[in-house]
Amino acid sequence: MKNNWKYTRRSHFVKVLALISLVLITGCISRDKISFEAQGVKISLDDSGRIIELINTRTGINYLNVDTLSYFLSVISEGARHNPASVIYNRKKGVLSLDFENPDAQVDVQVTNKETHITFHVTMAEPAGKIDGVAWGPVYTSISKTVGEAVGVVRDDNVAIGMLILNPKTLGGFFNKNGLSEERGSLAWPFRTGSSMQAYSLNRDRERQVYAMWHDDIPVKPLKGETVTGSSIALFSCDEPDVLDNIEQIVIAEGLPYPTCKGVWTKKAFLRSPSYLISDFRESEIDEVIGYTVRGGFFSVYHEGPFKTWGHYELDTAIFPGGIEGIRRCVEKASEAGLNFGVHTLTNFINTNDPYVSPVPDRRLAHTGYGLLKQDISAGETEIEVSTEKYFSQKRENNLHAVMIGNEIIIYDDVSDAEPYILSGCRRGAFGTEASSHSGNDTVRKLIDHGYKVFFPDIELQREIAVRLGEFFNKTGINHLDFDGYEGCQASGEGDFAQSLFAEDFYRTLDHEFVNGTSRSLPYYWYINTVCNWGEPWYGGFTESMQEYRISNQAFLSRNYYPNMLGWYMLTATTTMEEMEWMLARSAGYDAGFAMVVRMNAARSNPITGQLLDAIREWEKARLAGAFTADQRERLKDPKRMFHLEKINENEWNLYEAATNTPSAEQGQGRAFRKPERITSEDL
Repeated sequence: MKNNWKYTRRSHFVKVLALISLVLITGCISRDKISFEAQGVKISLDDSGRIIELINTRTGINYLNVDTLSYFLSVISEGARHNPASVIYNRKKGVLSLDFENPDAQVDVQVTNKETHITFHVTMAEPAGKIDGVAWGPVYTSISKTVGEAVGVVRDDNVAIGMLILNPKTLGGFFNKNGLSEERGSLAWPFRTGSSMQAYSLNRDRERQVYAMWHDDIPVKPLKGETVTGSSIALFSCDEPDVLDNIEQIVIAEGLPYPTCKGVWTKKAFLRSPSYLISDFRESEIDEVIGYTVRGGFFSVYHEGPFKTWGHYELDTAIFPGGIEGIRRCVEKASEAGLNFGVHTLTNFINTNDPYVSPVPDRRLAHTGYGLLKQDISAGETEIEVSTEKYFSQKRENNLHAVMIGNEIIIYDDVSDAEPYILSGCRRGAFGTEASSHSGNDTVRKLIDHGYKVFFPDIELQREIAVRLGEFFNKTGINHLDFDGYEGCQASGEGDFAQSLFAEDFYRTLDHEFVNGTSRSLPYYWYINTVCNWGEPWYGGFTESMQEYRISNQAFLSRNYYPNMLGWYMLTATTTMEEMEWMLARSAGYDAGFAMVVRMNAARSNPITGQLLDAIREWEKARLAGAFTADQRERLKDPKRMFHLEKINENEWNLYEAATNTPSAEQGQGRAFRKPERITSEDL
């Protein structure tokens, strides 16, 4: 298809006549019902691109929802969605051609029937200048029992149907021009009497303005060649118990990210997720913290903040005086004890003292927008006139009030709301940059920042940072990382695409296995992510800090094939056994792992730290062995009930329920318990 696309209704008619002639000659092109089938699934379209069948081939049932029309693929142009006027399938080439009258465009899709699934891949979409994006579906189904919004699978007790995205440029969810899902995934979504599955891709090879990070109209530069061509999805259907097996085969067949733990795909290795310990230990304290980790039965020891800066990931030598070699020795000691070793950072956040900022700021720092200098300024000017107040007057998430002109960062207090637009109270040469003179019409970029007093990268710099972080992991052997602050990737203006790219760039850089946690989820990131573990301990005790969120989160995790996790808790100098067992009972009830923050001073100050760690170990051992019955798990979920677990031997415990409930630190251990229940596991 040529770039100087000329396509009228008359030429459309001529084109159709030519294709009909080709049918008569070759018999290889279909304009009737068009069907594609793989093991388990059959999908059929009519000649206008509407889906008319979505069949599980084992049951023979058509699961297409008849409440509304399902179009296979649409194009987005000038903000409007357009369905195809006609669809033609070339069986010999396996190419589905969709013609659109408005806009005057054509999209070709390569269709491949594979053993476990069918893939659909956009090979051509012209004219690119008229296409803002393409949207797959929504495909409406009659299945409503369980809708996995992040994994893209809908299921009932017998059958599952799934739509998977096959690359980062294909976004799960409903089309939006920002390429940004505020939900935790909407690749599948509840709909009336059933569900829907949908995905889309944006044409990024053009200048755009988007909303991100609470800022409107962020200018985004074109990404050369990053059009909708290449957008890809897979469809499958299988028996409900076989979903993970089926997805694993698709992941392998399509070359998608396939992280493993001891050679096992992490989605299966972490069906029941073990818990991990977070601490602030120093290099000299590694043996002590490994002792706590082993005694508590945790699978990983995780440092809460070893870096002096984020961006270049320079180690804080006050914590690890041995630098790279020092932390690598700590990793080796943890490995010898059978433990993973993790470190914490905030994904793509950049500290103001990092070399990407100081002394010469990187031109690829993300900005909300820009104005121009109205006149020349000297290095000492504190009142700076700019061409607009837009971007500079932003109130929300404008924490540093920082602009960049050339190689200088300037902090300002305010901007006038009428001409002349004056940046007032300017502090020149901020964050170690050099104050200097600048010429009229020089660009004044308003940098994107955050309440943590950090900056962010654009998409090019972000990709460099992800690789840099992966290389740090390769040098040290570290194999555990939570993507905390993962939403920071949105600062690039590239939305969910940027988040998926960060995860993939990091994953593809690694030369060893790793475990990855997060507070967020996205469909493509689902392949890489091991656990979602969010719930912060800073706002109260065990029963108070985000507990409602932690519990409500379990349903989301279960329907998306994530291991259940309860988030972070904190062992303090005053934590009681009663508080700890209150949390451990909830963990057992929901079969959910957690992270326990055990800072060194708290561990040494609490007189029962050893007993608390012993309790964690035994509760976790019983939970991971599946020792609790279904009835017990239901009772253990109840936050008003109190329990105590007592070890009998290596595979037997007594479970006691308190006669009176409601935990508090003041009540101590003087509780009366009901007759114990013996629980046993033969599968340790």
